[in-house]
Amino acid sequence: MKNKIIILTFAAISFISCKEKANEELIVEDNNKTAPTYAEISVKDGGNWIEAERRYEGGEFKNISKLEVPALHTDHSYFIRYEGPGWENSQIGYRIYLDWRNAIDIFGKKVDSLVLPQVGQDGFDSYHEDAPWGQDILKAGKSLGIGSYGRFVNDSVAHFREVENTFAEVVNSEGVSTVNIQYKGWKTGDVTTNLDSRLSIFPADRFTKAELTTSSEIEGLCTGIVKFDDIPLLQKTSPSGNWKYIATYGTQTLVNDNDKLGMAIFYKTDEVQEEKEGPFDHLLIFKPTTNKITYYFLGAWEQEKNGIKNQAEFLADLDKKLVLLDEKGILE
Repeated sequence: MKNKIIILTFAAISFISCKEKANEELIVEDNNKTAPTYAEISVKDGGNWIEAERRYEGGEFKNISKLEVPALHTDHSYFIRYEGPGWENSQIGYRIYLDWRNAIDIFGKKVDSLVLPQVGQDGFDSYHEDAPWGQDILKAGKSLGIGSYGRFVNDSVAHFREVENTFAEVVNSEGVSTVNIQYKGWKTGDVTTNLDSRLSIFPADRFTKAELTTSSEIEGLCTGIVKFDDIPLLQKTSPSGNWKYIATYGTQTLVNDNDKLGMAIFYKTDEVQEEKEGPFDHLLIFKPTTNKITYYFLGAWEQEKNGIKNQAEFLADLDKKLVLLDEKGILE
């Protein structure tokens, strides 16, 4: 990173390859569990890579602030706790798969305290099960989940199967926690580019601010919301026409057939080239640019403490945010 970053707690780790693991020193991050926002990366230390299976065996999870993703890492490698960085405030939590899938998932919370330091500690995927704090609630499948990014090419969304290098960092500062990810040499079709992603959460409300920057003007850079049968797409444009949202609301969680979840993405209309239905997502395809693209995404779970309980409340909340974006251009 070229810019100086001030953080509350600092630690660093660099995983170049499994063969260099023995020469690396893991510096544990001191979690600030009482802050209004929190972000973390937690990886296994003290075990070994099983190269033939691309799986990490043994060891214990340690929190770090920086990670260069090992070349052997893939989905279900059992190396990164809950498979990627996580970020949260008192209302909601999110995680991004730090592998080829690159989807963003939602941790629904029943409590108003920070929970990520305990998630996945008692079993690699125990967060799929109901717990006093809540659980992983989104059926991401082959989609982008909520608000993640990929490239729409050949009538489908290319995720991150071919990347030369991925570097992730979490920063916990006063009033905001951020996950920064740098993808170097991301290849989709006949296009190779670098992509910088910045995902920020603030003390109040459920939204994450997403900022994307590519090193070249590429066609098809996109974000989206996972789509389900019988869950209609909702849309609205601000009075000025400068902002718009796409959203869904209904029974679209892992919890049970009656559990309700709302999801939305707010975006600048002049940054989006096309709204499109992909195989697994309601998509927003951005115009080619090397300028920073900014949008906001959120989830609203009915079991959240003092949360949104029905579609009418959900839409009223979205409308307030749309007005605020029209007036100020930002939510935070």
